[in-house]
Amino acid sequence: MATVRKLPNGRWQARYRATPGGRQFTKTTTRKVDAQTWLDGELAKLTTGTWTDPGDRKQSVSAWCDEWLKGYATRRESTVRQAKVHVARIKDEFGEMTLAQIRPSHVKAWCARLIADEHESSYVYALHGRLSQILGDAVHDGVLARNPCSRRTSPPMGKQRPYVATTAQVWGLYDAMPKRYRVAILLGAFAGLRVSEACGLRVADVVFLKREIRPAVQYPAAPLKTAMSKTTIPVSDTLVSALSQQVARWPGEWILTDDFGGQVGPWKLERAFRTARGKVEGLPDGFRYQDLRHYFASLLISSGADVKVVQHRLRHASATTTLNTYSHLWPDTDESTRTAVEAVLVDRTEEFLRNEEVVN
Repeated sequence: MATVRKLPNGRWQARYRATPGGRQFTKTTTRKVDAQTWLDGELAKLTTGTWTDPGDRKQSVSAWCDEWLKGYATRRESTVRQAKVHVARIKDEFGEMTLAQIRPSHVKAWCARLIADEHESSYVYALHGRLSQILGDAVHDGVLARNPCSRRTSPPMGKQRPYVATTAQVWGLYDAMPKRYRVAILLGAFAGLRVSEACGLRVADVVFLKREIRPAVQYPAAPLKTAMSKTTIPVSDTLVSALSQQVARWPGEWILTDDFGGQVGPWKLERAFRTARGKVEGLPDGFRYQDLRHYFASLLISSGADVKVVQHRLRHASATTTLNTYSHLWPDTDESTRTAVEAVLVDRTEEFLRNEEVVN
């Protein structure tokens, strides 16, 4: 029931309930027309499905982000850590605003400023996606009527082609690394392991006789990135031999160990990698251990491996990820399609020639 009534003090009070038997919401004004206007607006929101609790409308973006992070804490530690970095940027821009105050124009202007400040397009795209995710959950939770983020506010994805090291550069990295860490280069470039997977690789995860690596955990003993990350990796005899020599020379529970036989952290391996990178001619400053996987992918593609094989060796969750990242590495198919068609048509070449003679 929704009504506007005159109070004994002469003021006007509008009141309504969002649900039968639910909490009553009121607003008192000096003029009856103001009370009626407010009531009509609230009822319109109820009718169109855009109504939210008036108390929730006062919630700041900063407060909602804190609440959102509590629910997001069930994700992997590295995923949560990345989310916190994004949330900090979002708070800097929108923290003091209420959820309902954010407009699509605000989002577009924010993205434009980030790009103008020379942030990478992929980073701005990720920030927009995080904001959309946070506000989308606010809509789902009923504290926001509509998500101001959409395809119309989204910046370009701006994906860049990964830098693929040459074989000479890969061996240059290998030679420049400390001897006990050299096998890490082989694990990245010839098995496609991520840095946290290489640091978490245990001796028990390598089946030497079957020439297989069976990733089970990442550093320190955390679950792998996806279920697909557990896919067994077939490795060459030479790599198996290198791993065997590594274990014999530096025994321990893990393939990679520090000077005291303990587990090597990703930051320590990355630090050694950056030092080695500076000694290899032609490698860009931003080249990371992760980029050794790009070399591994290029190696497979140049050998004729198809999309599904590359996906499984890199342990991508989907072939779409593989294609989005490496489609430019597959050779041009114009000539191969001509050859495929010609192989069928050639059997009828004589008939085509006879028909041409008849026509002439």
